[in-house]
Amino acid sequence: MAIRLGSNNYGKQRVRLLRRSQHDGRYDIKELTLGIRLEGDFEAAHSKGDNRKIFPTDTMKNTVYALARQHPIESPEHFCLQLLEHFLSRNSQVSRAQIDATETLWARLPTGEHLHPHTFTHSSEEKRTASAGGTRDEKTIRAGIGGLVVLNATNSAFENFLRDEYTTLKEDRNRILATEIRSNWTYRGENMKFDEVWHGVRKVLLEIFATHDSQSLQQTLYTMGEAVLEKFDSILEVSLSLPNRHYNLVDLSPLRMDNPGEIFLPTDEPHGLIEATLHKG
Repeated sequence: MAIRLGSNNYGKQRVRLLRRSQHDGRYDIKELTLGIRLEGDFEAAHSKGDNRKIFPTDTMKNTVYALARQHPIESPEHFCLQLLEHFLSRNSQVSRAQIDATETLWARLPTGEHLHPHTFTHSSEEKRTASAGGTRDEKTIRAGIGGLVVLNATNSAFENFLRDEYTTLKEDRNRILATEIRSNWTYRGENMKFDEVWHGVRKVLLEIFATHDSQSLQQTLYTMGEAVLEKFDSILEVSLSLPNRHYNLVDLSPLRMDNPGEIFLPTDEPHGLIEATLHKG
């Protein structure tokens, strides 16, 4: 029986890095967790144990630190591109590479009317993500947001939904809408101000979530994605994944009390999950 090797890749995951830089007495930090995957001519390594075309994953890790030392990290996207070009240009046996980065977001500590020059805080699970993947002829750059938890205390309804014999959910004209924004988008090219666009997308997503009169989480997701595509010419498509974090009205009737939409039970399991990708054109 003939056996043929199918799709395969290898690399290094969860390479952690914090870069500290100093400018005129002010310190800046950038903390990233990176993943590297290579595809190419590795059949002999799998079938014959011939490692002559295998680039050690430990060297991949070292390369991350070396390039971070040699170049400032302007943005996660730029650093992913530097790593992508490095591995493709130096390894002819590699046909495709994928670099993924997740940034831990640190904020300067406010001190009076100013921000502290070298002290930072980290108080949420929000992450910035970036990736660069492709071949020597074609590259795809993506960026994103994860762990951005938001809650709207009003302006959210869910009515006129499909029912069957198992439906117990009641219609609600004034519910709490809460979710964790997970979004990523594809850039049109690589020559742009990635930091500026990322912060702009984040602002748009938050503004739409806050101001949209929601009839469903599906509608809110679509409106958020639509606003991003209309605002940024440099973005080709945007994907959103929004888990529905439920806040259920507590029944206080056994305590002989009413509950006019004031007391809720936060629950995160099980939860709904709404996902979609929006494209231009």
